[in-house]
Amino acid sequence: MSVNKVILVGNLGKDPELRYTPSGTAIATFSLATTERYKDREGNKQSKTEWHNIVVWRQLAEICGKYLHKGKQIYVEGKIQNRSYDDRDGNKRYISEVVVSEMQMLGSREDNQSGGGGGYAGGQNQNQGGQSSNQEGQNQNQNNSSQQQGGGFEEPVFNPDDEIPF
Repeated sequence: MSVNKVILVGNLGKDPELRYTPSGTAIATFSLATTERYKDREGNKQSKTEWHNIVVWRQLAEICGKYLHKGKQIYVEGKIQNRSYDDRDGNKRYISEVVVSEMQMLGSREDNQSGGGGGYAGGQNQNQGGQSSNQEGQNQNQNNSSQQQGGGFEEPVFNPDDEIPF
């Protein structure tokens, strides 16, 4: 048995770059920064930032291209993928990237003003039962209507399929 699963919470280093393959499949790429904060032996506050290359495919890529922007905090789940390519000078380059299957926008409501801040599953999760994106769309519609009616925030409907660990 083997497992290749990555969970990251961080901030976008740049706006997503949304492209389409010749067959019309959407692909979004961007960098994500995760920062570890700690105290050193002398008690001084330190921080270390790691940069991650993120790749998102299909409908989830289009959502990222539309709603995400530089500095936005997000939660992503996916897998690590290593690949090589030839650069402009013909040198072989190697890259590690996180291929995302699920994404959750985080932060305040003001940060999510264009999208409502819902969670989105992409990749194979959409194909398993076909209910994932429909259910999330209904939850987002319920959240948007409750926010418009009362002006306040109402917690989303409980979904036992949610697997967010916090």
